[in-house]
Amino acid sequence: MPVFDYDPPERFVAGAVGQPGSRAFFLQARGQGRMTTVGLEKFQVAVLADRLDELLDEVLRRSGGTAPVPAMAPVELSDKAPLDLPIDEDFRVGTMALAWDPDSAQVVIEAKEVTGDEDEDEDDAIEEDEDRPDSAVLRVHISAAAARAFTQRALEVVAAGRPPCPLCGQPLDAEGHICVRLNGHRGDRR
Repeated sequence: MPVFDYDPPERFVAGAVGQPGSRAFFLQARGQGRMTTVGLEKFQVAVLADRLDELLDEVLRRSGGTAPVPAMAPVELSDKAPLDLPIDEDFRVGTMALAWDPDSAQVVIEAKEVTGDEDEDEDDAIEEDEDRPDSAVLRVHISAAAARAFTQRALEVVAAGRPPCPLCGQPLDAEGHICVRLNGHRGDRR
């Protein structure tokens, strides 16, 4: 099983390529003269960002505010640059795991390769760590501040897609969409 380990990476970001409605989503880690790019679904990016924020908030709460966890992403860690090229997918993500390492005060993120025996279900997008000797793993160790910055960018990437219909909340295409709130009539972008 190949393990792509970055402790810490020079850069760790979520990004997307393509037009809204048909974008491909990636996690990308770079450091020590190498780069790893893994593909995943949009909902997995959103769930990872949400769970990262929850983990950091819980660490802060349990420490009584003494843990080195910023409440918000530090401005100096903001990364608006596009994904590094070339974008060559090393593997497709099936499950992810998160952990807080109190010894190093770092977040550990593991993205594991999809295997044939798992369902890609939104509720199972982040699950408990389990050994899968036949699948690749991207393991990244980042500071709490870097995790907050990652989360901020990931949520921006997810939100940059198609705008939602003001009536039903489903994504609008350039041509509109069949809106359930309009009893099957075509909604437009007004």
